Amino acid sequence: MCTLEKRGSVYVLTLTGDGEHRLSPTLIDSIQAALRRVRSDPTPGSALVTTGEGRFFSNGFDLNWAQAAGSGFLERLHHMVEKFQQIVADLFSLPMPTIAAVSGHAAAAGFMLAISHDYVLMRKDRGFLYMSELDIGLPFPDYFMGLMRSKIGAASARRDVVLRAAKFTAARAVEEGIIDAAHDSAGETVEAAMRLGEELAGRKWKGEVYAGIRKATFPEICEVLGLVENKKTTTATASRL
Repeated sequence: MCTLEKRGSVYVLTLTGDGEHRLSPTLIDSIQAALRRVRSDPTPGSALVTTGEGRFFSNGFDLNWAQAAGSGFLERLHHMVEKFQQIVADLFSLPMPTIAAVSGHAAAAGFMLAISHDYVLMRKDRGFLYMSELDIGLPFPDYFMGLMRSKIGAASARRDVVLRAAKFTAARAVEEGIIDAAHDSAGETVEAAMRLGEELAGRKWKGEVYAGIRKATFPEICEVLGLVENKKTTTATASRL
């Protein structure tokens, strides 16, 4: 599951336990409840750090849970895909800076969870970023593709992520601009994320303004998530009035 605590001005959301932090419906619900608690805090000047215990940040959706349904596998997978989309939407609309402290492997939906944050820091002594869909024969949800186009700027890096199923170490991910920084250990990664969180929270920006600018910065994924209107559709509708 996950825990939420506030250290100074920074909320720390931790995926707990030594497992793979697979994004089952139960874990997704737990994360969403934590994000609701963060959003409800009226105190100005906060930030969020998300991290995980053990060797994994998150190894993606709970495919064992989906496969346990037999012929209902795709239905269960679709259920997780839809539920997780709301987590991504919550992070893109959260009224404060967000930082992922990637403490280990981040694969598939776990990778997407990381890059849904404003900043991504990663340990370099263990773990990689990896989109496994090509290797296991599953298509990408539309919002995964929108997220990767929005957050992975280099076309060659996106190609290797989606069409080569490449496993990116922290060092390579920094080189490709996928993450912001790499640190020697999980502990140092979290410490660096906390320092960044305190620095950003100290600016005491208005939360609604910060969230609005974030959505304007990444219009494609925010449109897919239903956070902003389709400008073409809006313009066409207005022209008929």
